[in-house]
Amino acid sequence: MRYRKFGKQDWEVSALGFGCMRLPVLEDGKTINEPEAIRIIRRAIDNGVNYADTAYMYHGGNSEIVLGKALLDGYRAKVKVATKFPLWKVESADDYDKTLDNQLKKLQTSYLDYYLFHGVGAPGWERVLKFGLIKKAEAAVEDGRIKNIAFSFHDSYDLFVKIIDSYDKWAMCQVQYNYFDVENQAGMKGVKYAASKGLAVIAMEPLLGGRLSRPPEKVAKIFDAASKKRTYSEWALKWLWNQPEISMVLSGMSTMQQVEENLRSADNSAVPLSAEELKTLDQAQKTYRDLIPFKCTACNYCQPCPSGVDIQWNFELYNRGYIHGKTQLEDSRKTYATLDKTGAQLCTGCAQCEEKCPQKLPISEAMPKVHSVLGENKDY
Repeated sequence: MRYRKFGKQDWEVSALGFGCMRLPVLEDGKTINEPEAIRIIRRAIDNGVNYADTAYMYHGGNSEIVLGKALLDGYRAKVKVATKFPLWKVESADDYDKTLDNQLKKLQTSYLDYYLFHGVGAPGWERVLKFGLIKKAEAAVEDGRIKNIAFSFHDSYDLFVKIIDSYDKWAMCQVQYNYFDVENQAGMKGVKYAASKGLAVIAMEPLLGGRLSRPPEKVAKIFDAASKKRTYSEWALKWLWNQPEISMVLSGMSTMQQVEENLRSADNSAVPLSAEELKTLDQAQKTYRDLIPFKCTACNYCQPCPSGVDIQWNFELYNRGYIHGKTQLEDSRKTYATLDKTGAQLCTGCAQCEEKCPQKLPISEAMPKVHSVLGENKDY
């Protein structure tokens, strides 16, 4: 395992971090497969991963519980542990301590190395200010329940800079960043700005919800034609590790195969990309961005929908057909026909999902379009 400087802090982090948003699940598609999840988390730690990251909402609130179990038997001492405070649930300043104490209990630990304000955008930042949550966080540092204050981010570059400049004790930030998202949200400018201020920068969604590991044919051909042979996932990870501003790449791993592949990639993370390889990635980025109509990352922050719409899955079916052509479109339509309780046709346009969407997608406008193509067989 390779290690990198963690911002201005006096320790080095593994090039690869373990994200617990996409742990392995049972056949119902929801319940975490605890034995397998614990096995792959410990496998990563045994091979040098020293940072584990979860959140209040992951896996319906169960991710923290499973990570806590995985960190028993001496594993807690081997990693820095981070989880996140759900800003959208705040109704009073007292919610901070109540939530933090509950998360510590689920994780079976007396302290967190990093406690993040989760998915900060304009509404979330307003709540931080309104309820004085920075002071609550500082009090938690004083009493030892957390070691460092941080935030994860989903909004504009301008807001990102404003948040960083508003507080001089941020230890770390997490940003959605990959070769597809160079200009989205904080983007490359934000990454460089945060690093210049001494913050550790963690790249989340390095594979764009898995999409960069299975690119469409036009993008795949660009990589396949390159003289250097790598998996599609390796190309995406190498692009991130090639930037000194990135302290760590956070990957949500669901299988042992993914763990092993990412560990091998991390072992080679210090080898810089050549000019030719960077040109390949630039071509892939431009081609991919031109193809995707709805840039959903499958984070599921928009859920639950009050009408029962599975927003991510509807976007996935739509995008698959759009990107991969007629055969895939027919398959998407067949699958969509089975979504009588979760299909886009159930959308009422309430737009509750849009405040929570990190990508700021116009979901209430998009769902009727999704239904017209997949449910009514109209053209894109």
